[in-house]
Amino acid sequence: LVEARRGTSSGPMLTRISARLSTAPLRRAGHTMAGDKYMRTPESFQAVLDRFKKDRACAVLRTPTAEKCAPAMDAAIDGGFQIVEFTLTTPGCLDRVAEYRAKYDGLKTGNVMVGCGTIMDIEDCKLALDAGAEFIVAPVLVPEVVTWCRTHNVVIIPGTQTPSEAYAAYKAGAPVQKIFPGVAGGAAWVKAVKGALPMLQLNPTSGVDLDNAGDFVQLGCSIGLVAPLFPPDVIAGNKWDVVHANATKVIGNVKAALA
Repeated sequence: LVEARRGTSSGPMLTRISARLSTAPLRRAGHTMAGDKYMRTPESFQAVLDRFKKDRACAVLRTPTAEKCAPAMDAAIDGGFQIVEFTLTTPGCLDRVAEYRAKYDGLKTGNVMVGCGTIMDIEDCKLALDAGAEFIVAPVLVPEVVTWCRTHNVVIIPGTQTPSEAYAAYKAGAPVQKIFPGVAGGAAWVKAVKGALPMLQLNPTSGVDLDNAGDFVQLGCSIGLVAPLFPPDVIAGNKWDVVHANATKVIGNVKAALA
């Protein structure tokens, strides 16, 4: 694959959501949208959610150069990560998505599941799915992107920061809601929000580190690890053994929290 240029959405931002959509997979969509190459099955939709429920932790990688991407992610996988996300801010991102999907094909083999992040519009979604992404992550809530993914049985995890935003994402069809950036109170904030809005499936990312990851997992969350797993100075110094040690530590804490 040749790294595609970032596109911009041709349609206006939806300012409100007119209808409440269930986060269950659409079972009629395969009939009404037959022939759409981006349509996924209800079974694959649920399989992605089941993997997040089982493994909980996702390695989220952004690197300044393409050549550092593979060794950094390999170290995280060797350290125990079974869910990984390559972000479009990384040079060569789509090539890496295609490479790792071909290598692991996680939903079919039970091995590493590969997603693509920093998705900003529907064109980005299509590029990521063309590359083989098994799930989509966005740093912000763009309702038309969530709705497009929802109607195609594609799991999307949009970025939100407030309970209102997380609930709006849920209503738009996002089965998991990313909490980004980190919020004051950390796990205590998540506990309060989940208590008041138990239908939400929160995915804290910023603010999660090697030591507190288990606190979020115990609350039923899936989590994303970014800089604590891949410190910029470690990546710059090609210290892949440090990334491996970080991964081993956080996955150990996740497993202990699930025990």
